[in-house]
Amino acid sequence: MKLPLSWLNDFVNIDGLSVEEIATQLTLAGLEVQEIKYVGMQMPDDSGRHEFKTTGIAWDEQKLVVAEIREVKPHPNADRLVLCELYDGVAEHTVLTGAPNLFEYKGTGKLPKPIKVAWAKEGATLYDGHAEGQKTMTLKRTKIRGVESYSMVCSEKELGISEEHEGIIMLDEDAMLGMPLADYMGDAVLEIDILPNMARCASALGVARELAALTNRSLKKPEIRLQVDGDPIEGLVKVEITDPALNPRFMLGLIRDVTIQPSPYKIQRRLRLAGLRPINSIVDATNYAMLDIGQPLHAFDYDVLKKRAGKKAIKIITRAAKQAEKLTTLDGEQRILNPVNVLVCDEKSTLAMAGVMGGLESEVTEKTKNVLLEAAAWNFINTRRTAFGHNLHSEASFRFSRGVHPAMAESGLQRGLQFMAKWGGGSIAPGVVDEYPLKPIDPVVELTPEDVKRLLGIQLSTQEISELLSRVEFECKIKGDKVIVQTPPNRVDIGPGVIGLADVLEEIARLYGYDKIPETRMADELPPQIGNPINEWQEHLRDQLTDLGLQEVVSYRMTNPEREARLGIIGEYVRLTNPVAPEMSVLRRSLLSSVLDALESNARLREGLAFFEIGPIFEPSESELPLETTKLAIAMTGQELESGWDLKTETDMDFYDMKGRIERLLAGFHLSAVSYIPTDTVAYLHPGKAAEIKVDGQTIGSFGELHPLIKDKYDFEEAPILVAEFDLVAMRSAETAYELKPVPVVPPVLEDIALILDQSIPAAQVEALIRQTGGKVITNVKLFDLYHGEQVGAGKKSLAYSLTYQADKTLTDKEAEAIRNKIVRRLEKELGAKLRSMQNK
Repeated sequence: MKLPLSWLNDFVNIDGLSVEEIATQLTLAGLEVQEIKYVGMQMPDDSGRHEFKTTGIAWDEQKLVVAEIREVKPHPNADRLVLCELYDGVAEHTVLTGAPNLFEYKGTGKLPKPIKVAWAKEGATLYDGHAEGQKTMTLKRTKIRGVESYSMVCSEKELGISEEHEGIIMLDEDAMLGMPLADYMGDAVLEIDILPNMARCASALGVARELAALTNRSLKKPEIRLQVDGDPIEGLVKVEITDPALNPRFMLGLIRDVTIQPSPYKIQRRLRLAGLRPINSIVDATNYAMLDIGQPLHAFDYDVLKKRAGKKAIKIITRAAKQAEKLTTLDGEQRILNPVNVLVCDEKSTLAMAGVMGGLESEVTEKTKNVLLEAAAWNFINTRRTAFGHNLHSEASFRFSRGVHPAMAESGLQRGLQFMAKWGGGSIAPGVVDEYPLKPIDPVVELTPEDVKRLLGIQLSTQEISELLSRVEFECKIKGDKVIVQTPPNRVDIGPGVIGLADVLEEIARLYGYDKIPETRMADELPPQIGNPINEWQEHLRDQLTDLGLQEVVSYRMTNPEREARLGIIGEYVRLTNPVAPEMSVLRRSLLSSVLDALESNARLREGLAFFEIGPIFEPSESELPLETTKLAIAMTGQELESGWDLKTETDMDFYDMKGRIERLLAGFHLSAVSYIPTDTVAYLHPGKAAEIKVDGQTIGSFGELHPLIKDKYDFEEAPILVAEFDLVAMRSAETAYELKPVPVVPPVLEDIALILDQSIPAAQVEALIRQTGGKVITNVKLFDLYHGEQVGAGKKSLAYSLTYQADKTLTDKEAEAIRNKIVRRLEKELGAKLRSMQNK
């Protein structure tokens, strides 16, 4: 929010406070000032002595003053230039300008009412009105089309007020001739970051309330005095609220016979400094009142609504939109609505998108004579969803989506009518229409000095607590050692019960000063520490994977079906109502797809990549919430080791590199009875290069090489893409075995055997039979060679194993031979294996 300092001064006297001191006070209290923009005020000599970004321009008090144009004459040599007879309170000057808003006065003689302007003398520093951005220039004497020019009348851009440079500024009548422009309207603008819990401060009054409390100064509340005239509004308009939860309060006021004209320049200037575009006296009144006290308003053309109602009274209805209902908003865009959106309607059709933007059909125009003014309260969640759903972020939705107390509607309506009558004339109809079906209960909180001491670490009396909270309009009563605090009717951020206690204590801390709270040791007893077994297990899994040389990636849980379709994932998705972007419209159903996206984006940057991710996937279900399952996905490609001056390798990782990492991973979790079963049921894996991983017969995942047809849908190099995916629920439930074995005290017997068997028999089956037959004496079985060739015959293969025999005594050669023969006989019987060779070590 942008707030001119002059506006802040309307509600709290800031004399004696520098701009930087004000910014520091507000920032420490939770209203972070992001930037200070000087517009005419003198800037600090040393802008580096504070932490705030500072921009702007100072107006020289001697060279920029208030003057008046008394006559506009044509330029003798240029149709698009005029010569202004100008008086600065001391002498008359001829000033050359091309401002189009002076053309109507050209050649009309002496003006019956001189035009007050901002006059820059020779040597003044201004912004160049015709350059892009804000570039300073110094005004120099020159000749333009034969006429000497040494001064100028200024536009807003030249003074740094806004980007408007099509016409000169026409000041209000209260501007005194010869007065330094900096004294008349020099200003500074604070750009403040309004956090959701500080929504009450999204106005000049809201910020002033905080500053008055922080500096212990008086808050000057706005004076609202309405002079009413004519027939009352009662009976002319009715209001029907269909759902009070969406619309707790709706008020209407009526003003007749207004004049649509420009607002006073002071109002236009403040609106522009605050980031809004002045339109006319009526629309400006609604915007100004909103920025003034924080209640958004909307003005309807009363006569348009009356014509639609015919002979009946106007009936305003607030309701949820129907699916695919349409509304053309003030920006000229047609909006396709849904039931999340709340509408303001009459009996004919829709009029406005509640809390966000009005409709085009009933807007205030130059022909408007009678205005129906709305002040309402809306459900902040629906307003936020509507604004984001339509990408329509207005000043009204900014406030309503953070919460505006329904009690604000009355003062907001009166303030808006007051400004309309002041700037647009007309007469305010007696009375208002006030439909208020859902009055909020403002919480009452009890606290003691002991609560403050225990939770904030500062010692305050009940009187000091009451005095601090009263500064921000809490009503406090002291009963014994308790302070009973009533929440003011402008706050929606104070909760009930223990939450309310925390909220009120936060207010005390802010007003006392966070920087004044001393550092103290925690006095309360620490609560019992409760672990999170699932999280701890996943952290152990991350440690294991990073130890294996894999790098973790973290991707968005939102995706779109087209991206996952590359992996062959099709079907229904959990769709988001308000996606942040089209490519993030659904919740993912595949974690591997996310990891492959990351691998694809980085595949050309390094010789080898190995990524993993742990995260949830979301399957649609019949219940309100989707089925959420946690997965582990791994993807690798390229070389295992990067080449260097001392290492030249072009060997790409393959199926067995992935299998080796998985074996070490599962060993790190002490999982026993692990088996790898060839599979062709996983559609995205290469047939013949894919396997299921089972523990005690239960499948916990699968891995292999990515199917060539799937790989072609990605932008990968020729190297194989190796992938794995685990169900972490199944993996966590697998039984672990932490078997303790004594250190052997007798030497082992080492033997190598080579077996010839059918090509189709998996090595895992051979190893299992060796271990089963040898029993506890076989302490290690390691496959170290695989051979295919004429020497073993067609359809055959040779597997060479290294065996370790270890018993509780030293084995003799005969005992070792007996064990070996037993193993060979069983392999021959069950698998048809033949002993090819044997070697003792």
